[in-house]
Amino acid sequence: MYYTPLKIIYFILGSISLGLGILGIVLPGLPTTPFLLLSAALYVKSSNRLYQWLLNHKIFGKIIREYRENKTIPAKQKYLALFMMASMITLSVFVFLENLYLRIAVLILGAVGAFVVISIPTARKDPERF
Repeated sequence: MYYTPLKIIYFILGSISLGLGILGIVLPGLPTTPFLLLSAALYVKSSNRLYQWLLNHKIFGKIIREYRENKTIPAKQKYLALFMMASMITLSVFVFLENLYLRIAVLILGAVGAFVVISIPTARKDPERF
């Protein structure tokens, strides 16, 4: 199979985005969901195999399929993401970080991440779907 330079760039960017999304699970202020959605968008243009892997992934697949079909994220994932972000930001700012500028940076990045997650509509519970 022949890969064009553009497909290679999409693949690299998709892989970086996926890595950031996975890091976002444990790092404060780094949201997971937007990076997963970006990875899916980039993989669909570069590697159908990786795109299908993401769609069928046990953990990430539901979020990506929900967004692809309805442009929403499930409420459980949204609230869990916001809770985890708030927890990690709080721990970082009040326990782990001593430098004032780093604390401010973490707070600002956390606020941006929370805004991104909040700005994505929440899936409504549909009895036929769940």
